[in-house]
Amino acid sequence: MQITRVLLRQVARQIRTQRSYSAAATAAAAPAEKLVPPPAEGSAKPPNPKLDSIVNNIAALNLLEVAELSSLLKQKLNLPEAAFAPQMAVGPMRAAAAEDEEEAAPKKVQTAFKVKMVKFDEKQKVALIKEVKNLLEGMNLVQAKKFVESAPTIVKEDIPKEEAEKLKEALTKAGAVIEIE
Repeated sequence: MQITRVLLRQVARQIRTQRSYSAAATAAAAPAEKLVPPPAEGSAKPPNPKLDSIVNNIAALNLLEVAELSSLLKQKLNLPEAAFAPQMAVGPMRAAAAEDEEEAAPKKVQTAFKVKMVKFDEKQKVALIKEVKNLLEGMNLVQAKKFVESAPTIVKEDIPKEEAEKLKEALTKAGAVIEIE
């Protein structure tokens, strides 16, 4: 019984191996001119030759021919006349509309603040390390020391203003220079 299983596994492996070799052979026999290598990383993608010729033809047109092309495209694509209106004609009205929108839109109020330790007093370093250890959860003395010595650094982010003010007051008493952003 086990010998039969072992033989079946070996036969299945041989079949899979033969299939993979035959698939590789058919892929290698495919014509190479159909395969296009991808562009090198960081380089620009080569332009489509069809689109490139269209762009070159349009660039060669004079102003009257461009106007005629524009009207033909509008007819062909069923576009309204206002779709290709020059932006300069709408410029002053757009500026007035933007001012009205600014007045109508409510001013954004900052709700999340960032507490940043800019520097600290070397004489009060030990007290500051102890204060940082007590204020920041999950921090031991070694981590607090490294944290204080890495100033300028962010103490806490995305906190309410009241909490940021309390944190600033506590760390300022311990000898740190704190900014709230």
